[in-house]
Amino acid sequence: MDAAPRSPRERFREQTRNEAKRVALEQLAESGPAGISVNAIAKRMGITGPALYRYFENRDALLTDLVVDAYRDLGDAIRDAAHEHRRKAPASRFRELAAAFRAWGVQQPHRYLLLFGTPVPGFSAPELTLALADRAIQPLLDALAELAPADLPAARTELDRQLVEWRAMRGAEAMPPAVVQRGLQAWTRMHGLVSLEVEGQFTAMGIDPEPLFRAEVASVLDQSWE
Repeated sequence: MDAAPRSPRERFREQTRNEAKRVALEQLAESGPAGISVNAIAKRMGITGPALYRYFENRDALLTDLVVDAYRDLGDAIRDAAHEHRRKAPASRFRELAAAFRAWGVQQPHRYLLLFGTPVPGFSAPELTLALADRAIQPLLDALAELAPADLPAARTELDRQLVEWRAMRGAEAMPPAVVQRGLQAWTRMHGLVSLEVEGQFTAMGIDPEPLFRAEVASVLDQSWE
């Protein structure tokens, strides 16, 4: 069944919110998260600050929307890559998913740093973003699970027990702790390299980060499961 058509007022509200977020992303690219100002956004849009506060309760509400949008976009990029390469062997698919993660960050570094950079003072993202972050990492975990031996041991260490609890909170009880650990290690290592790249740290070193990233992904895949 088709959704009921939106009223002109609802369409105008959506347009105003989208324009505000577009301007906020420009501010984000120019000055980072700390540079986002609801009053400055309103001025650029040609309206008053109080008028814009009718669409966003405060700056944190606007930041939350930007974070949610970015996580959804990242998740879509990785899931699109998973669908496109679904017929490839798990190791090849993992490489493609890792490349999609890096490409997303390199192409829009301001949004990447909003998610994974220095926390914005006084701002705490809602729990909703945890589920969205899980949505982005799950295809990587799925590929690693296909590579894992069938006889992986059950939880043995304190880290294993923590991973069991982490899986339970996210509805992934069936995934062995070793797979989750490998996935988290891969995620953090990829994140570290992409963060250094988008912050320009490799430029002064004269190092091309792409082959370095590929080598790091290869080391994840070559790592022993023991």
